[in-house]
This record gives sequence, structure tokens and C-alpha cells, in this order.
Amino acid sequence: MLSVGEILQQQRINKGLTLQQIEKYTKIREQFLKAVEENNWNFFTSKIYIKGIIKNYSRFLDLDENKMLAFFRREYEKKEDIKFKRKVSDSFLISDKKKYITLFLIIIFFLFATYFTLQLKQYFSPPKVVILSPTETTFKRKDKIKITGKTEQESLIMLSGERIYQNKEGIFEFDFPLSMKKNELILEITGANGKKTIFKKEFIKVE
Repeated sequence: MLSVGEILQQQRINKGLTLQQIEKYTKIREQFLKAVEENNWNFFTSKIYIKGIIKNYSRFLDLDENKMLAFFRREYEKKEDIKFKRKVSDSFLISDKKKYITLFLIIIFFLFATYFTLQLKQYFSPPKVVILSPTETTFKRKDKIKITGKTEQESLIMLSGERIYQNKEGIFEFDFPLSMKKNELILEITGANGKKTIFKKEFIKVE
């Protein structure tokens, strides 16, 4: 039986598409598409991101996204380490120990629920972007300024149709020309989940 990655790869090849073309239309970075096709789940920081990419990738290739996600869950669960297999007989547990175990399980449940909620919120939210420098917006007799910002590592950053690359920490830098009195910086940031953020900031040049 073919894996999720193999099905996606075969469908892409059948349609005569390259990973670069898929990246252009879906805004999903080529390295993530390749990792999915190779079933390299350890490449990703979150299971939520994997599901989002598989969903969008399947939809673009005219595949049943729900069926592909079901295949993924089956494959992913097989590789997960299952812990706590050992069962402890109730006869060895005194009442106080049962209380502690119950409390521990409740805490674990709430921690997991909180983590899952945050991951879900992160998946459905557009990427965040922060301009670290410059902090000022008015410049005297400068033809260009260096912009330094930060966003999510998996995001795609576009400036006037050109791609800006960030490092592993999500930090990006580029020179921004100041050709007029008022210069508007417009960044389009697309997250791994396909959500977009349009960031705008105005810089003023004075003589």
C-alpha cells in the first residue's frame, strides 16, 4: 500500500508538476513539500503543520483531503512511541497513591488540552511579524535603510514580488530604498498553513 507521501508524489508527477511550481501556487515552501513526499515527519515542528500542508497539497492535486489525512493519521500513529504499557495491579495501590495518580492524570490532561488548544490556534492564525529595527520612522538624507524583522521559521516572505529569506530563528534582513518623502513598506507573509499577513509601515525621508 502506498504511503501518503508516495500518493502525493505520484499525483504530482502524473500532472507534470514540479515542487517549485507547487510552491508558487500553494505558497507552501518546497522543502516542506519534499519532506511530506518523503514521509519525513521529524522534519516538522508540529503535527498540526503537517496536517495543514497535507490538506492544502491534496486539495491542490485534486485528491480527497479527508482520505489523505486519514492515511496520514494511520501512518503517524504506527510510528509514535507508546508509553505506559505496563499495568499495575490495584492490589498494590493504597488509597493515597490512587489519589496522587488521579491528580497527576488530571494535570496531564489539562496540560495536553492547553497545548492542543494553543497548537490549534496557531494553525488557524496568520503568521506574526515584528520589525526589530529601525525603531524610528523618519530619516534625514538617507537613500536606503536596513530593515530587520522576525517572523515564523516556516513562513514565506514577499516584498514587491521578491522573496526575502529568514534564518533558523526567523530573523530576516533587507535594504529598503527611500526614494520619496513618504515610503510605504508592504510585506506579504504566508504561513505554512496558507494564512497570510499583510504588514505595512511608512518611513519618511527628509532633506
